[in-house]
Amino acid sequence: MDPAEEPSLARRAVEEAASRSLTVATAESLTAGLVAAALADVPGSSAVLRGGVVSYHNDVKSALLGVDPVLLATSGSVDAEVARQMAVGARSSCGSDLAVSTTGVAGPAAHDGQGVGTVFIGYAGPAGSGAERLHLTGDRQAIRAASRDAALARLLALVWDAT
Repeated sequence: MDPAEEPSLARRAVEEAASRSLTVATAESLTAGLVAAALADVPGSSAVLRGGVVSYHNDVKSALLGVDPVLLATSGSVDAEVARQMAVGARSSCGSDLAVSTTGVAGPAAHDGQGVGTVFIGYAGPAGSGAERLHLTGDRQAIRAASRDAALARLLALVWDAT
């Protein structure tokens, strides 16, 4: 996705969520707040964005988002189920209708047995929760930006699915 599309994605997600009276939350690891910041940059986002958790460390994922510590110990943080639980935890913690999460490896080296560019986008809403796996290329900055954009696109899809 073209990085120039990011503001448009964030704006569309905020406008569509606001028009449906839906609230959103984020749980971010590798993006460290980029998704929430993109949403907050949109005028009127205060009607939609409930909050977000930057959970770079596994202890934070477990303590604040309710991610199963056994799962983290056995699978590591770069995992589809971890991403799903992060989104569920953000939705619950922030009291939002919808939530998205990001976890993955931006580089420069592999992490938790996963290669650079392995990313999971988690999501949670009234219809359920899940995660999708992405294989991204580029340097650290490009992978983080593409992850932000993928999370915003997933959030927009969640908004459309929630109504």
